[in-house]
Amino acid sequence: MRKFLLKDMTFREFEARIPDKPVILLPLGSQEEHGPTAPMGDFMLTDALAGRIAERADAIAAATLPFGYADYFRPIAGGIQLRAPTFCAVLRDFADNFLDHGLDRLVILNGHSGNAPLIDQVTRGIRRDTGVVVPSINLWRLHTPQVWTEAYGVPSGKGFGHGAEPVGSVYAHLFPDAIRPDLGEAPANGKPFMGFETAGFAGVRFHGIEIAMPLDVTDLTDNGIVSGDPTMCSPEAGRRIAEHIVATSADFVIAFRDACAMRAREQS
Repeated sequence: MRKFLLKDMTFREFEARIPDKPVILLPLGSQEEHGPTAPMGDFMLTDALAGRIAERADAIAAATLPFGYADYFRPIAGGIQLRAPTFCAVLRDFADNFLDHGLDRLVILNGHSGNAPLIDQVTRGIRRDTGVVVPSINLWRLHTPQVWTEAYGVPSGKGFGHGAEPVGSVYAHLFPDAIRPDLGEAPANGKPFMGFETAGFAGVRFHGIEIAMPLDVTDLTDNGIVSGDPTMCSPEAGRRIAEHIVATSADFVIAFRDACAMRAREQS
């Protein structure tokens, strides 16, 4: 049986795949609050989706890094946040373990948006040092207006937000027993900070523009729901969103593999 998860392979099995120059998926997640009803370990979602993407694209998914850069969640107990230098060092080590063996077709599956600016720093460093281009797919930013409307029956982006959708519905689809709808609460967000209107984690609004400030989640909300509508959560919506994430990501992985092969031929 062909395996797609590195954690399930013996080193001999993996060794036998190396000559094929497989794409290695580097999944990244987070351990953070997701409102009153969804579990904190969203890395479970990244891990589950990575396996499906790997199988569909004939790639190999490495083990999921469960912790990310999420310093704004530090005030809430139960989260595990890596400091920015730690995250960058760990991600570079993660990639280097494959690059050191000539496995240079790497794709990051990022399951936590807060990782994105640091991923950019690391991947630019990798390209500068080695010439290898490592793309990063933000799993929770892949939906199109059409897919959102198909999933939820509402206009694009309505209900989107932290502590709400689409994470809640994908949890309900992949891990239905982990959802606690009985703990549901109405959003308690929109708090002002120092008298200013807040603009999500980005900062505050002033004269119609955004001013960056280092806000914490507790500056924005009293129950972890930063924005969006958690009552829209449904396994049916989660299935549609998950299908789209897997299909789109797998299509890119295949296209990237082909582009790498063409580039290698041109350089030979």
